Amino acid sequence: MLKTNVVVIGAGAVGCAVARELSKYQIGVIVVDKNEDIGGDASKSNSAIIHTGYDASPGTLESQLVVAANPMYDQLTRDLDVPFRRIGAILPAITQEQFEKLPAIKEKAFNNRVYDVEYKTGPELLEMEPNLNPEVKGGLYIPRESIIDPFIWVQALAENANENGVAFLLNTRVTGITTENGKVRSVQTTGEEIETDYVINAAALYCDEIAAMVGKADYFVNPRKGQFYILDKNASCQVEHIVLPIPTKLTKGKLMCPTIHGNMLVGPTAEDLEDKTDKDITTEGLESIEADVKRLIPNVNVRETVTQYCGLRPNRNPEGLHFDMWDDLEGFVNLSGVRSTGLTLSPAMGKYVVQQMMNHGLELTFKENFVKNRKGVVRFHEMDRDAQEKLAAENPAYGRVICRCETITEGEILDCIHRPLGARSMDAVKRRVRAGMGRCQGGFCGPKVIELLAREWNMPVEQVRKNNEGSYMVVGRMR
Repeated sequence: MLKTNVVVIGAGAVGCAVARELSKYQIGVIVVDKNEDIGGDASKSNSAIIHTGYDASPGTLESQLVVAANPMYDQLTRDLDVPFRRIGAILPAITQEQFEKLPAIKEKAFNNRVYDVEYKTGPELLEMEPNLNPEVKGGLYIPRESIIDPFIWVQALAENANENGVAFLLNTRVTGITTENGKVRSVQTTGEEIETDYVINAAALYCDEIAAMVGKADYFVNPRKGQFYILDKNASCQVEHIVLPIPTKLTKGKLMCPTIHGNMLVGPTAEDLEDKTDKDITTEGLESIEADVKRLIPNVNVRETVTQYCGLRPNRNPEGLHFDMWDDLEGFVNLSGVRSTGLTLSPAMGKYVVQQMMNHGLELTFKENFVKNRKGVVRFHEMDRDAQEKLAAENPAYGRVICRCETITEGEILDCIHRPLGARSMDAVKRRVRAGMGRCQGGFCGPKVIELLAREWNMPVEQVRKNNEGSYMVVGRMR
C-alpha cells in the first residue's frame, strides 16, 4: 500500500494546478489518472482560449475564479515557458436583434469587474477584421481574451509539480474510496491502494462517479460534445482576433480564432449526450459549424481543414461550478461543474482549493526550496538560423528534421520523451512538440516517431500506441 497526505483524482488542467499549488508545501501528493498521459479529457480538447470572465454569471464562483485567473497568466506562462498571446476578442452583432443585446452583455462584463470591454462601430470592427460579415452593425471588443497552448500548459503544471515532489500514477483508474468514522482513509485503484488523509476529486467528466463512491453525488454529469475544425496555416480566410458570436445560455457559440501556432480554429458545437466516450465527428455537426460561422465570416473555407477533433465538456446537472467539503466526511474535496472555463480558471482554482482546505483545518508549511520555473522543450523552428546551426552542432539530433510540416527535430522529440512525465505514445509526442499536427497529419513523420518511441523506451514497434491501451500503431511485420 502506498501512503501520502493528498490524492488528486484527475490530471487535467485543474487537477495539475491544484497539485502544483500543493507542491509549494511540505506535504505528500499523488495525482491519479485513468489515461496514459497527463492532460485529462476536456483540458486537451477545447478552444485553447484564456477568458476574461466578461460573460460569466455575476456573483458565481466561476466568475470569481475566471476573473482572478486571467491576469495570472502573464507571469505564470513566463515562469513555466508556455506559449501565450493576448490577441483580444471581438463580439460582432450582425443583426439588429443581436445589436440590441450588446448593452446587457457590456453591463454583465461590468458586473463581473471586467471593465476594459469597449463598444466598436461596424466600420471599426471591419478595420480590425476585414473578413467579418460586411453587414456588421457594431460590437464589443474584449482586449484581454487570450490564446494558449493547452497541451503545454497542463504539461508545464504537471512537470513543475513533479519536480517539486508530486507523484503521478497514470494508466490508473480509481475503483473505490474507503472511509471510516466520517473520514477518508484510502483510495483503491487498478494499481495499488493508497492510504491518504485527503482526496481531491478533479475528475471532470467522471466527478459524479467519484463522488458516488463516498455517497456525495447529489448531481450528475452529462457530456456536452464540441466538434471543431482546424484549418491550414495558409488558409485563404484568416482572422487576427478571437471572433465570438453573441452567446446563448447553452453555449458561447461557434467561433473562429487563431491558434497559438498559427492555424485557424473553427467551432465548436454544443451537443448534449449520455455516452462519456462518444467523441465521434459527425457530418451534421461539421455542417452546423460551417453554417453558423459563415454568418460571422462569410469567406471562411472549412475545406481548407487539416483535421477535425471533438471534446466533451463536463456539464453538471444542476448546473454551476461547485466546490464542496462536508462536515460529515472529513478529507473529501469535490470539484464539479468545471466546464469550458476550466482551462482558464485552473491556476486560481489551485489557490482556492488549497486555501479552503487550510480553512477546514489542513496545516501546511511552505517549502524553502520550491522551484517555480520550468524550461520547456526547445522550439527549434522559432530560433534564428545562427541559433539553429549552433544547437545542431552541439547536438546533431537537432539537425535531423523529423516532422517537415512543423519543422520538428529529433532532438525535440527525444527531449519530450526523456523529460519528467515524458511522452510514451504517439499522441503524447504530438501534444508536446506538434510532430504530426501539420498538413500531412503524421503521414511523413509518423513511422519515424514510432521508431524513436520504440528505441527510446526499449520496446518492439508493435507495442507503440497512439494513446490508450490497445491503440497499437503497427500490427505484425511485412518482412
